[in-house]
Amino acid sequence: MPRLPAFGSYPDLPTLERAVVDCRACPRLVAWREQVARDKRRAFADWDYWGRPIPGFGDPEARVLLVGLAPAAHGANRTGRIFTGDRSGDWLFASLYRTGFANQPTSVARDDGLALTDAWVTAPVRCAPPANKPTPDERDRCAPYLDAEFDLLPWQVVVALGGFAWNVVLGHRGHEGARPRFGHGAEARLADGRVLLGSYHVSQQNTFTGRLTEEMLDAVFDRARALIG
Repeated sequence: MPRLPAFGSYPDLPTLERAVVDCRACPRLVAWREQVARDKRRAFADWDYWGRPIPGFGDPEARVLLVGLAPAAHGANRTGRIFTGDRSGDWLFASLYRTGFANQPTSVARDDGLALTDAWVTAPVRCAPPANKPTPDERDRCAPYLDAEFDLLPWQVVVALGGFAWNVVLGHRGHEGARPRFGHGAEARLADGRVLLGSYHVSQQNTFTGRLTEEMLDAVFDRARALIG
Protein backbone atom coordinates (compact mmCIF):
# COMPACT_ATOMS: atom_id res chain seq x y z
CA MET A 1 0.00 0.00 0.00
CA PRO A 2 1.45 3.45 -0.91
CA ARG A 3 2.57 5.45 2.10
CA LEU A 4 1.81 9.13 2.61
CA PRO A 5 4.41 11.66 3.74
CA ALA A 6 4.77 12.00 7.50
CA PHE A 7 3.35 14.89 9.52
CA GLY A 8 5.37 18.04 8.92
CA SER A 9 6.35 17.14 5.34
CA TYR A 10 4.23 19.91 3.82
CA PRO A 11 5.88 23.35 4.08
CA ASP A 12 2.83 25.32 2.92
CA LEU A 13 -0.79 25.02 1.82
CA PRO A 14 -0.09 24.96 -1.96
CA THR A 15 2.29 22.03 -1.51
CA LEU A 16 -0.31 20.24 0.60
CA GLU A 17 -3.01 20.87 -2.02
CA ARG A 18 -0.86 19.36 -4.78
CA ALA A 19 -0.20 16.28 -2.64
CA VAL A 20 -3.91 15.82 -1.90
CA VAL A 21 -5.02 16.18 -5.51
CA ASP A 22 -2.40 13.68 -6.74
CA CYS A 23 -3.11 11.06 -4.06
CA ARG A 24 -3.95 7.49 -5.10
CA ALA A 25 -3.31 5.79 -1.75
CA CYS A 26 -6.71 4.04 -1.40
CA PRO A 27 -7.55 1.71 -4.33
CA ARG A 28 -11.24 1.35 -3.43
CA LEU A 29 -11.75 5.11 -3.27
CA VAL A 30 -9.76 5.76 -6.45
CA ALA A 31 -11.88 3.23 -8.34
CA TRP A 32 -15.16 4.63 -7.00
CA ARG A 33 -14.46 8.33 -7.52
CA GLU A 34 -13.29 7.67 -11.09
CA GLN A 35 -16.26 5.43 -11.87
CA VAL A 36 -18.65 8.15 -10.69
CA ALA A 37 -16.78 10.70 -12.81
CA ARG A 38 -17.18 8.50 -15.88
CA ASP A 39 -20.78 7.41 -15.38
CA LYS A 40 -22.01 10.79 -14.06
CA ARG A 41 -25.55 11.60 -13.04
CA ARG A 42 -27.99 12.44 -15.81
CA ALA A 43 -28.58 15.93 -14.43
CA PHE A 44 -24.84 16.62 -14.74
CA ALA A 45 -24.15 14.85 -18.01
CA ASP A 46 -22.53 18.00 -19.48
CA TRP A 47 -20.12 18.40 -16.56
CA ASP A 48 -16.46 17.44 -16.75
CA TYR A 49 -16.27 15.78 -13.32
CA TRP A 50 -13.28 16.52 -11.12
CA GLY A 51 -12.96 12.86 -10.08
CA ARG A 52 -9.91 13.39 -7.83
CA PRO A 53 -9.27 13.96 -4.11
CA ILE A 54 -10.59 17.24 -2.69
CA PRO A 55 -8.26 19.71 -0.95
CA GLY A 56 -9.39 22.02 1.83
CA PHE A 57 -10.77 25.42 0.91
CA GLY A 58 -10.97 28.83 2.52
CA ASP A 59 -8.96 31.61 4.13
CA PRO A 60 -5.28 30.74 4.74
CA GLU A 61 -5.49 32.94 7.86
CA ALA A 62 -8.59 31.16 9.15
CA ARG A 63 -9.13 31.02 12.89
CA VAL A 64 -12.15 28.72 12.49
CA LEU A 65 -11.60 25.28 10.97
CA LEU A 66 -14.65 23.29 9.81
CA VAL A 67 -14.26 19.52 9.52
CA GLY A 68 -16.85 17.40 7.71
CA LEU A 69 -16.79 13.75 6.63
CA ALA A 70 -15.95 13.17 2.94
CA PRO A 71 -16.76 14.62 -0.51
CA ALA A 72 -20.14 13.88 -2.05
CA ALA A 73 -20.03 11.73 -5.18
CA HIS A 74 -21.94 14.23 -7.33
CA GLY A 75 -21.05 17.31 -5.26
CA ALA A 76 -17.37 17.94 -4.57
CA ASN A 77 -16.32 14.93 -6.65
CA ARG A 78 -17.98 16.73 -9.56
CA THR A 79 -17.03 20.34 -8.85
CA GLY A 80 -13.61 19.92 -7.24
CA ARG A 81 -14.38 22.01 -4.16
CA ILE A 82 -15.45 20.75 -0.77
CA PHE A 83 -19.22 21.03 -0.05
CA THR A 84 -19.77 22.63 -3.46
CA GLY A 85 -22.62 21.62 -5.74
CA ASP A 86 -24.87 19.69 -3.35
CA ARG A 87 -27.66 20.33 -0.83
CA SER A 88 -25.34 19.99 2.15
CA GLY A 89 -23.15 22.76 0.78
CA ASP A 90 -26.21 24.91 0.15
CA TRP A 91 -26.97 24.76 3.87
CA LEU A 92 -23.39 25.19 5.01
CA PHE A 93 -22.41 28.18 2.90
CA ALA A 94 -25.73 29.93 3.43
CA SER A 95 -25.09 29.75 7.17
CA LEU A 96 -21.50 30.93 6.78
CA TYR A 97 -22.83 33.86 4.76
CA ARG A 98 -25.42 34.76 7.39
CA THR A 99 -22.79 34.63 10.14
CA GLY A 100 -20.20 36.68 8.26
CA PHE A 101 -17.72 33.98 7.21
CA ALA A 102 -18.62 33.89 3.48
CA ASN A 103 -19.13 36.58 0.85
CA GLN A 104 -22.11 34.83 -0.79
CA PRO A 105 -24.70 32.25 0.28
CA THR A 106 -24.29 29.79 -2.60
CA SER A 107 -21.59 27.47 -3.87
CA VAL A 108 -22.08 25.82 -7.24
CA ALA A 109 -18.63 25.67 -8.90
CA ARG A 110 -14.96 26.30 -8.15
CA ASP A 111 -15.02 29.55 -10.12
CA ASP A 112 -18.29 31.00 -8.78
CA GLY A 113 -16.60 33.75 -6.74
CA LEU A 114 -17.15 32.25 -3.29
CA ALA A 115 -14.60 33.46 -0.74
CA LEU A 116 -14.37 32.67 2.96
CA THR A 117 -13.08 35.02 5.65
CA ASP A 118 -11.57 33.56 8.83
CA ALA A 119 -12.87 30.06 7.93
CA TRP A 120 -11.38 26.97 6.32
CA VAL A 121 -13.45 23.92 5.31
CA THR A 122 -11.97 20.45 5.06
CA ALA A 123 -12.69 16.74 5.58
CA PRO A 124 -10.89 13.78 7.17
CA VAL A 125 -11.38 11.74 3.96
CA ARG A 126 -10.59 13.45 0.65
CA CYS A 127 -12.22 11.09 -1.87
CA ALA A 128 -15.91 10.32 -2.30
CA PRO A 129 -16.52 6.91 -0.67
CA PRO A 130 -19.15 4.37 -1.73
CA ALA A 131 -22.36 4.87 0.30
CA ASN A 132 -20.60 7.84 1.94
CA LYS A 133 -18.88 5.39 4.30
CA PRO A 134 -15.07 5.42 4.37
CA THR A 135 -13.31 2.58 6.12
CA PRO A 136 -11.08 3.18 9.17
CA ASP A 137 -8.01 2.38 7.04
CA GLU A 138 -9.04 4.97 4.45
CA ARG A 139 -9.58 7.55 7.17
CA ASP A 140 -6.16 6.79 8.62
CA ARG A 141 -4.34 7.02 5.28
CA CYS A 142 -5.78 10.51 4.88
CA ALA A 143 -4.77 11.55 8.41
CA PRO A 144 -1.47 13.27 7.46
CA TYR A 145 -3.38 15.74 5.30
CA LEU A 146 -5.64 16.84 8.14
CA ASP A 147 -2.64 16.95 10.49
CA ALA A 148 -0.91 19.28 8.06
CA GLU A 149 -3.89 21.64 7.96
CA PHE A 150 -3.94 21.72 11.75
CA ASP A 151 -0.25 22.62 11.60
CA LEU A 152 -0.36 25.18 8.76
CA LEU A 153 -3.51 27.14 9.68
CA PRO A 154 -3.71 29.61 12.61
CA TRP A 155 -6.97 28.12 13.86
CA GLN A 156 -8.34 28.70 17.35
CA VAL A 157 -11.69 26.90 17.05
CA VAL A 158 -12.61 23.75 15.15
CA VAL A 159 -16.24 22.98 14.28
CA ALA A 160 -16.94 19.27 13.83
CA LEU A 161 -19.83 18.66 11.45
CA GLY A 162 -21.13 15.36 12.75
CA GLY A 163 -19.98 12.66 15.13
CA PHE A 164 -17.46 11.21 12.67
CA ALA A 165 -15.62 14.54 12.48
CA TRP A 166 -15.88 15.03 16.26
CA ASN A 167 -14.15 11.71 16.93
CA VAL A 168 -11.53 12.33 14.26
CA VAL A 169 -10.61 15.71 15.73
CA LEU A 170 -10.33 14.24 19.23
CA GLY A 171 -8.12 11.49 17.84
CA HIS A 172 -5.83 14.02 16.18
CA ARG A 173 -5.70 16.68 18.88
CA GLY A 174 -6.50 15.00 22.19
CA HIS A 175 -8.68 16.57 24.88
CA GLU A 176 -8.74 17.77 28.45
CA GLY A 177 -10.32 15.51 31.09
CA ALA A 178 -12.83 12.77 30.27
CA ARG A 179 -13.54 12.15 26.60
CA PRO A 180 -16.19 14.70 25.54
CA ARG A 181 -19.42 13.42 24.03
CA PHE A 182 -20.65 14.68 20.67
CA GLY A 183 -23.86 16.64 20.41
CA HIS A 184 -25.17 19.67 18.61
CA GLY A 185 -23.76 22.71 20.38
CA ALA A 186 -21.33 20.57 22.40
CA GLU A 187 -18.15 22.39 23.42
CA ALA A 188 -14.88 20.87 24.59
CA ARG A 189 -11.30 21.88 25.28
CA LEU A 190 -8.66 20.12 23.24
CA ALA A 191 -5.35 19.09 24.74
CA ASP A 192 -3.67 22.31 23.53
CA GLY A 193 -6.42 24.48 25.08
CA ARG A 194 -8.14 25.34 21.83
CA VAL A 195 -11.88 24.75 21.43
CA LEU A 196 -13.88 22.06 19.68
CA LEU A 197 -17.52 22.78 18.82
CA GLY A 198 -20.02 20.17 17.67
CA SER A 199 -22.77 20.54 15.07
CA TYR A 200 -25.07 18.03 13.47
CA HIS A 201 -23.87 17.37 9.95
CA VAL A 202 -25.52 19.40 7.18
CA SER A 203 -26.70 16.21 5.45
CA GLN A 204 -30.17 16.07 3.94
CA GLN A 205 -31.03 13.41 6.51
CA ASN A 206 -30.70 16.12 9.16
CA THR A 207 -31.85 19.23 7.30
CA PHE A 208 -34.90 17.69 5.58
CA THR A 209 -36.19 16.19 8.82
CA GLY A 210 -35.71 19.35 10.89
CA ARG A 211 -33.16 17.75 13.17
CA LEU A 212 -30.87 20.59 12.09
CA THR A 213 -32.41 24.01 11.48
CA GLU A 214 -30.88 27.18 10.10
CA GLU A 215 -31.06 28.76 13.53
CA MET A 216 -29.24 25.82 15.13
CA LEU A 217 -26.44 25.91 12.58
CA ASP A 218 -26.08 29.69 12.76
CA ALA A 219 -25.82 29.46 16.54
CA VAL A 220 -22.74 27.23 16.27
CA PHE A 221 -20.97 29.64 13.93
CA ASP A 222 -22.01 32.61 16.05
CA ARG A 223 -20.42 30.84 19.01
CA ALA A 224 -17.26 30.21 17.00
CA ARG A 225 -17.07 33.91 16.14
CA ALA A 226 -17.52 34.88 19.78
CA LEU A 227 -14.69 32.55 20.78
CA ILE A 228 -12.20 34.02 18.31
CA GLY A 229 -13.11 37.57 19.45
